Amino acid sequence: MGASPSVPEKTVYEFTVKDIKNQDVDLSIYKGKVLLIVNVASKCGFTNSNYKELTELYNRYRKGKEFEILAFPCNQFLYQEPGSGEDAHQFACQRFKAEYPVFQKVRVNGPTASPLYKFLKSNSKSTFWGNSIKWNFTKFLINKEGHVIQRYAPTTTPLAIEADILRALGEHCDEG
Repeated sequence: MGASPSVPEKTVYEFTVKDIKNQDVDLSIYKGKVLLIVNVASKCGFTNSNYKELTELYNRYRKGKEFEILAFPCNQFLYQEPGSGEDAHQFACQRFKAEYPVFQKVRVNGPTASPLYKFLKSNSKSTFWGNSIKWNFTKFLINKEGHVIQRYAPTTTPLAIEADILRALGEHCDEG
């Protein structure tokens, strides 16, 4: 499914987002990297397991690799990210030793959804319930060319997609 007319961009690299200091970040700085883009929340039932595993994946594949995790706090689901983007960043860094970028809070659904999330949704397979994001910790795997290659439900843990990350990095996955 192609991008809608309101989302003419063809890759994630064409977007600019806000960091926790409200500064523009041009996602083209990630060209050539495999990205895992996640909407996060600090007060969700999935928080502990997801943040722990995201940090584990990041530590395992970022050093000398072409892999990056981009976390976008979102408060659209039962107000489970009530603070600021900076609060979410501090939470992730202090509690889960996250070193990956945590950006400003975004909306992932509705008419005021982030353009990046409109793009991600329009360029991934719809779920059983449609194209909207259903909950916190929905994950999008992006290939080195900036295209969505897979969308994962919140119930899919980060470690469960490790083999897909390795494939996107062009590495072999040893089943153990």
